[in-house]
Amino acid sequence: MTTRKILVTSALPYANGSIHLGHLVEYIQTDIWARFQKMCGHEVYYVCADDTHGTPVMLRAETEGITPEQLIARVWQEHYDDFSAFHVAFDNYGSTNSAETKAYAEDIYRKLKAAKLIDVRSIEQYYDPVKNMFLPDRFIKGECPKCHAKDQYGDNCEVCGAAYAPTELINPYSAVSGAKPEMRNSDHYFFKLSDKRCQEFLRRWTKSGTLQSEAANKMQEWLGAEGENRLTDWDISRDAPYFGFEIPDAPGKYFYVWLDAPVGYMGSFKQLCNKKMLESEHGIQPALNFDEYWKPDSTAELYHFIGKDILYFHALFWPAMLENSGFRTPTKLFAHGFLTVNNEKMSKSRGTFITARSYVDHIKNTEYLRYYYASKINGTMEDLDLNLEDFVAKVNSDLIGKYINIASRTAGFVSRKFGGKLASSRQLKDANIAALLAEFTGKRAAIAQCYEERDYGRAIREIMRLADLANEYVNDKAPWVLAKQDGQDAALHEVCTISINLFRMLTLYLKPVLPKLATQVETFLNITPLTWNSAEEMLLDHQIDEYKHLMTRLDPKLIEAMVAANRESLKSESHSPARHAEAQQHATAPIAETISIEDFAKIDLRVAKIVNAEHVEGAEKLLKLTLDIGEGKTRTVFAGIKSAYDPEKLKGRLTAMVANLAPRKMKFGLSEGMVLAASGSESGLYILNPDEGAEPGMRIK
Repeated sequence: MTTRKILVTSALPYANGSIHLGHLVEYIQTDIWARFQKMCGHEVYYVCADDTHGTPVMLRAETEGITPEQLIARVWQEHYDDFSAFHVAFDNYGSTNSAETKAYAEDIYRKLKAAKLIDVRSIEQYYDPVKNMFLPDRFIKGECPKCHAKDQYGDNCEVCGAAYAPTELINPYSAVSGAKPEMRNSDHYFFKLSDKRCQEFLRRWTKSGTLQSEAANKMQEWLGAEGENRLTDWDISRDAPYFGFEIPDAPGKYFYVWLDAPVGYMGSFKQLCNKKMLESEHGIQPALNFDEYWKPDSTAELYHFIGKDILYFHALFWPAMLENSGFRTPTKLFAHGFLTVNNEKMSKSRGTFITARSYVDHIKNTEYLRYYYASKINGTMEDLDLNLEDFVAKVNSDLIGKYINIASRTAGFVSRKFGGKLASSRQLKDANIAALLAEFTGKRAAIAQCYEERDYGRAIREIMRLADLANEYVNDKAPWVLAKQDGQDAALHEVCTISINLFRMLTLYLKPVLPKLATQVETFLNITPLTWNSAEEMLLDHQIDEYKHLMTRLDPKLIEAMVAANRESLKSESHSPARHAEAQQHATAPIAETISIEDFAKIDLRVAKIVNAEHVEGAEKLLKLTLDIGEGKTRTVFAGIKSAYDPEKLKGRLTAMVANLAPRKMKFGLSEGMVLAASGSESGLYILNPDEGAEPGMRIK
């Protein structure tokens, strides 16, 4: 097996708020992937850092009467402790307010400037006359100029995903003081993203397979058609007062936080390299070379796990910066969706906006959540729902009722009747055992593929299928019955030995998800740490320790207490705008004008079967759908859902369509209706699916 060199990152949490369960989707997903790769024997480094710069941190520190450095040090420790509690094992967790990040930010800036990709121009900028400061984009709010959603930030709309200049906002106001901002002139520094070099590179890069298909489609929307230049130059500077890095040779001008935030990946990795260098000098560890992972000729792999809300920055700005400053670009970006709780956005009033610390205080066992998230993650940008009732049921059914149950029903007999020693190979007589063991070991490659593709849900389903087989074996052999029968010690010994070995293999497969529990099992079984290549090993004629309870059932009352506590006490930590994964709350468009039932009755909604779906040559947003609505013939509809759906995965699905919409002549053909889809968040488009049992042609009332 070829050993891979892999560098993995998660988006940097902002140093202006607590880690909550929405954030943890990303970090748990990344940690599982990194742990799996390490189990396979690859050289893997997982780094992250607190994102510390910007006006929100500056203003919060001012409000608390402390320095920004004191604030970010405190928040760093809180974040680090929360991640540790959920067994997120970074090889280095740093801060963007570091010498390493500053050095690389300045280096990238100077190289972009040398390449004539930095431009300085005077701009009119909003100024808060009450706070006496220029307002960063995220501190100006108003009406989106594209979709007219209210209370949107000054850089991009969280409803329609549009990016724009803050001066384009309708009815803007200061998010700091509420005052109407004034326009004043200031020199700003721009990264020339509109330059032909950037445009041509990004068109190639975003189609290279680096992005998930739905993300790649979204990028093409933002880039526009060939020959079209939709990208505008990116303002990378902010005026004092500002907490951040001062731009070289530009007194009073600071790097915009989004410039140095992704550079924090490099800074954190450089810190790790420095630590390894010190260890190598003392003969503890081999040295780690930064250039092997970041130079253009690097053969190492670089993966960024991010939320879909920051795709724009990571798939356009960041690779363009790297490409034009002499660094390599990411191997792949893995974007994920948002978290909902009980199929609704997280809510403080309902007690479902739950912090990591609140979960630890009430539930304590964080591997319950790791398992539940893993069972839901499928490697796409789909949103993930934490259904609290289902959470309790799944933990108790799968982890306790299926997995732990195997050891708890057999290990005690090994200790009491056989001195803790498992049977030897010559004591195994059951000829049917070989097939069962082969079924378990034979799934190693398939489960590994699921982990590799981040389709953890499929991996969990396969592992639990194996757990069912193990439980069937235990039930059929009934060791508790054998233990009471004379002359059945040999059979009992064999059954318990096989059961413990099945339990060991299940533990191996679950280890990336349940690392702490796996360590406890390794101690109980008296074995070295499990690796992916040890699946076929057998514990025979082997001494194990006495079994102790490994995991207890999750009490629903703990969930109730956690929700109640959050409903009562959780308050907003700051009035500053959310950033990164904190932007998990879906903005909702206002309700349209009231219509009568007669107006609604004019719309003929029908269940439609998607007979075929295909790309439309030359169309950036459209898919061509062939629909069956029970007329004895098919209809063609052009739907603007290309950014969200792979056409192959639409074939055979049911959806809803407006059947009596007047046909529309389009450039690509005649569209004979309209399919219905929901939208809201930046990358969210969701076609409607009738429930099971609906048939093509049924009227929707």
